[in-house]
Amino acid sequence: RGTPLLAHGDIATLSFHATKVFHTAEGGALVCRSREVAERVSLMSRFGHSGEEAYLDMGINAKLSELHAAMGICVLPHVSELIAARRQRSQWYDETLAGLPLQRPVVPGELEYNFAYYPVVFPSHETMQRVRDSLMRHDIFPRRYFYPSLNTLPYLPEVSRTRCPVSESLVSRVLALPLSHQMTETDTQKIARIVRNALS
Repeated sequence: RGTPLLAHGDIATLSFHATKVFHTAEGGALVCRSREVAERVSLMSRFGHSGEEAYLDMGINAKLSELHAAMGICVLPHVSELIAARRQRSQWYDETLAGLPLQRPVVPGELEYNFAYYPVVFPSHETMQRVRDSLMRHDIFPRRYFYPSLNTLPYLPEVSRTRCPVSESLVSRVLALPLSHQMTETDTQKIARIVRNALS
């Protein structure tokens, strides 16, 4: 509705990993609502040092390198055309996968979607795995980006784990099909054909 997602919450996070529409090859950023929090985050990202002699807090080396920043500057002017190309590839998928027993996330009309991923939800885990195996036999590697359900992470204390049946069900059945601005219509048709054959 015209408000960036980054405007919500005390801190918003961004990934600039190479798989993102806008990327710096690796890295990310935090957007902080208050100056106090931003200064604390900045200090933590510089080993907790202020200058060469003031060691104020614990921290890590989390600065974006000049090389990664340069990559981002190169990508930034092309973001609109990248999104348009990914939208076209998504439409090709929509057309060639129509009629199959798949679910797709519904994008609310007021949302400006960037077409970062093309996730499809299968009727069961077994069906998803069959399609995934079939694609991989053809050297096509879909990703399970949304797996596992965060409440099942093994390092969480047992006491903090809560059943999330909807999330647990969805992550066991969802695959992100390959999506790139460089894909051709023939590429999407080939992937759709393999998916269709695996489902029949």
